[in-house]
Amino acid sequence: MITARALFKRYPQGIEALKDVSFEIGAGEMVFITGHSGAGKTTLFRLLAAIERPTSGSLLINGKNIGALSASAIPYLRRKFGLIFQDQKLLFDRNALDNVLLPLKIAGLSVQEALRRARAALDKVGLLDREKASLLTLSGGEQQRLAIARAVVNRPTILLADEPTTNLDQDSAAEILGIFRAFHQVGVTLIIATHDPRWIARLSPRILRLDRGSLQDSAECFNPRP
Repeated sequence: MITARALFKRYPQGIEALKDVSFEIGAGEMVFITGHSGAGKTTLFRLLAAIERPTSGSLLINGKNIGALSASAIPYLRRKFGLIFQDQKLLFDRNALDNVLLPLKIAGLSVQEALRRARAALDKVGLLDREKASLLTLSGGEQQRLAIARAVVNRPTILLADEPTTNLDQDSAAEILGIFRAFHQVGVTLIIATHDPRWIARLSPRILRLDRGSLQDSAECFNPRP
């Protein structure tokens, strides 16, 4: 499903965020990208999400080379992804339901089908009863669950999450962990950038460990999808 070969990412002033990174991720795997702050986790996440392109090397997703895609083709590729960012990128001038509806409107679904899917996504993350709530009234954990609902409403085959439990308390983090586990059990490929040891200890995923931009370890997955 995902194949990286000799990925390099260089920024201005000669900063090398990724150096000769190669790996493969199969359909239905759960993979954590770990490493210290500045190790390259977010850079790799942004390459996988086609937000940035590698300086050199190749990154293939479902056989398509991300670096070679035209700008007009990127939005169609991203419809196969669910993206969850550190800062969530929620719209605070809209209620919970409208935030989840947005990607469906962009995709051109009918109002009836969009509402059905959006409410189903809210139900999956335990927020159906808060669909009309202002985001200012939602807790940090609820806002993160809302971001997950928006990410999965288009039924992606790959879910990418960048530090999804940052600044969450233990109970909220445990709720998010349970939601991700449920998605993995139904076959969604999960790729999560995190340094949170709670996730690693509870889920025993396959780990891609980065250190100063280099891939130091690619441990086997100890908990494959049933």
